[in-house]
Amino acid sequence: MPKRFKIALFAPAVHVVIWVVVLIIPAIIFHNASDSPALPGAFFLFTNLYHIGLFYLSAFVLYPRLMTRRRWPLYWLLLAAILMLSYHAKLLILHWWSPGLHITPLINRLLIFPPIPFLAASVVYCVVRDSVRRERIEKERKAERLTAELKFLRQQMNPHFLFNMLTNMVSLARQGSPLLEPSLIKLADLLRYSLYESGEGKVPLSKEINLIENYIDLQRLRFGEDVDIRLTIPDTDPELLIEPMLLAPFVENAFKHGAGMVKDPFIHIEIKVVAPVLFFKVTNNYHGVSKSVGIGLANIRSRLELLYPRHSLTITDKNEIYVVDLKLVLS
Repeated sequence: MPKRFKIALFAPAVHVVIWVVVLIIPAIIFHNASDSPALPGAFFLFTNLYHIGLFYLSAFVLYPRLMTRRRWPLYWLLLAAILMLSYHAKLLILHWWSPGLHITPLINRLLIFPPIPFLAASVVYCVVRDSVRRERIEKERKAERLTAELKFLRQQMNPHFLFNMLTNMVSLARQGSPLLEPSLIKLADLLRYSLYESGEGKVPLSKEINLIENYIDLQRLRFGEDVDIRLTIPDTDPELLIEPMLLAPFVENAFKHGAGMVKDPFIHIEIKVVAPVLFFKVTNNYHGVSKSVGIGLANIRSRLELLYPRHSLTITDKNEIYVVDLKLVLS
């Protein structure tokens, strides 16, 4: 059912319009009709107001309280009793209203059947209302689960990323490298981004790219010319947003399993933007077993499934060449 229709179904103004139409129809049908059943005109207005009351009695009192797994038979028995009582009550009122009126089969039908569509409408209304309510609650629960899971993944990703960076710092410190100080300055920038800018919500794509550039600068300080590092980055649209710490783990993974562990290591990173589509590719060589496991990649796969369900991620691992090809539609 379309969302707009669902909203309109429960709007008070719609109820008013429907009941006005319901009240007008009998007046139009029986106005100056030669075959009128001779019921007083005001009687139709009175009974229809009563039927509207039955609708709300069923929809907001009886159905919510009795239409349960154990008590639903009582609900239907009450509706049947209401129909019987309504018929006899109308007969009494009609005799009081027009003492000499002859009750014909047509009049009997007009007394018995009109409450039925009102009560049936109340059941349909309740079914639709409960369906909409369940759908809304389920959406809220899914949103809560998604928010909780994303927070968990972010909390997991940042320590994992920083752990690997600190490992690099330890390596430089053991070597007594003069590059340790500039590395710590770069690391401070990474910490600032990780702690204060990527905690909640999406960030500009330019900031995520800047994170990658800082990370590569740190790695260049560590490896120098020993690793062939190529980074291709275009000018980016400042309005494009991306989930923080989404691209960096792929770059981190390339350095972790490639640089320093293979002869003539290379890491090539290419970022291309055809707004609003992002194309991201990381290619590196490595030595040893396949590296498509671990906290980082498992985490990033989960986040992609949650945040970009229509993403395209292709990972190829052939002849010790590892290629990550990611396509995202950014907001």
